[in-house]
Amino acid sequence: MPISSSTIFWGGLGVCAGLLGFGALVEAYDLKPEAKKLTLKDWPNEKSGFRLGLLADLHLGPSSSFVLLESAVSWLASQKPDVVVLAGDLICHWRHDTLTHLRRHLSLLSVFGVPVLAIAGNHDYYYGDAEDLRPVLEDLGIRLLINEVATLGGVNFLGVDSGNEGNPDPYSPLFGADLTLPTIALWHEPDLVDLLPRGLDLMVSGHSHGGQFVFPWGWAPTSPRNGRKYLRGFFPEAPTPLYVSRGVATTGPPSRFCCPPEVTVLTLVSPLHGNHLTQ
Repeated sequence: MPISSSTIFWGGLGVCAGLLGFGALVEAYDLKPEAKKLTLKDWPNEKSGFRLGLLADLHLGPSSSFVLLESAVSWLASQKPDVVVLAGDLICHWRHDTLTHLRRHLSLLSVFGVPVLAIAGNHDYYYGDAEDLRPVLEDLGIRLLINEVATLGGVNFLGVDSGNEGNPDPYSPLFGADLTLPTIALWHEPDLVDLLPRGLDLMVSGHSHGGQFVFPWGWAPTSPRNGRKYLRGFFPEAPTPLYVSRGVATTGPPSRFCCPPEVTVLTLVSPLHGNHLTQ
């Protein structure tokens, strides 16, 4: 007996609903710690072994998982990074209680005992202004870089404003920087690595969520603007070597499939100390 088109439709709809439900209840909370060694061709020998902690796409709000962030922070603290970076989309969108939730969640980061830097993502501008995050972040000892450079431990960090919602300027902040030092760009949207000044050592990003809902062979049916070309992982052959985090939280449907949330420590080494890690 032939299967009717309506049976196929409802059956397919049921499978999709089941996958979304499983992804929301299980995979969205299946945090995967990632310890990566990245060999950067111009990274100086004396800085080999520099450890960069990375948290992206926290999307903090009233429904945020405090437990998920607590697990991510606890693991990252155990890795003893030299610097921690929050790579944009700290909040989901602006509400009357946004800063309360931000303060409550990010107070966890006091365990690091090392400098913490943050940049703005597109969601940090939804119904508000990312600059208004600065006072709370400063109270928590977190430095917000919006088209600014910070030098920590002999490494420059160039924080660029969101390319989708802000006013990015990856050039002017470098005019007064000591470019004899290694330089890491922090820019939320990974595809914009193509617009960076040449000669920087690394760029780290979030934004794409790794595709968030990914088929087993790696194809993601949807991806955000400026988060499509470089979806997840390490891209050593990009115009500037690039690492893209899958992020901690979700956006859109609160579900993941074959794309677990990520907390990362990147150990940066010179060519004398390792080979390129490819994804």
